[in-house]
Amino acid sequence: MKHASLLLLLCLVFLAGTCKKDTIATQLAGKVWLHSFEEDEGQVLTYRPNTFDFPPSRGRTGFALEEDGVIKQYDIAPTDGLEEHIGQWQQTGRKEIQVQLPGNDRPAQSYTLEIVLLKDEVLKLKRVPSPLQQQTE
Repeated sequence: MKHASLLLLLCLVFLAGTCKKDTIATQLAGKVWLHSFEEDEGQVLTYRPNTFDFPPSRGRTGFALEEDGVIKQYDIAPTDGLEEHIGQWQQTGRKEIQVQLPGNDRPAQSYTLEIVLLKDEVLKLKRVPSPLQQQTE
């Protein structure tokens, strides 16, 4: 009986170790999130997956987080298409993601995404420039 209890305990420990944390970042990663500006509420921006049936618009900005810490930010290009900018992201708080985009052909960007809500394919967030970014603007 002692051996069976010990074996059961070891199995539970191994199973607990294989459970993946369901963090905000893992919920966001692997999707392209597009700005649903029609649903914005003041400083709170609304994003939906690119598979959402958006109303017609002249373009939508967005982003994609990859699990290896790469962010792809999509901005509207001068030719009305999308322009991709690649940078780095990391989760810095329970509901905060820090983003760094290098300058290259435009000014570098650093900002924090504060997650207000992530539920049922709706992402609401606030974009807060880093203190250093605020000084240069």
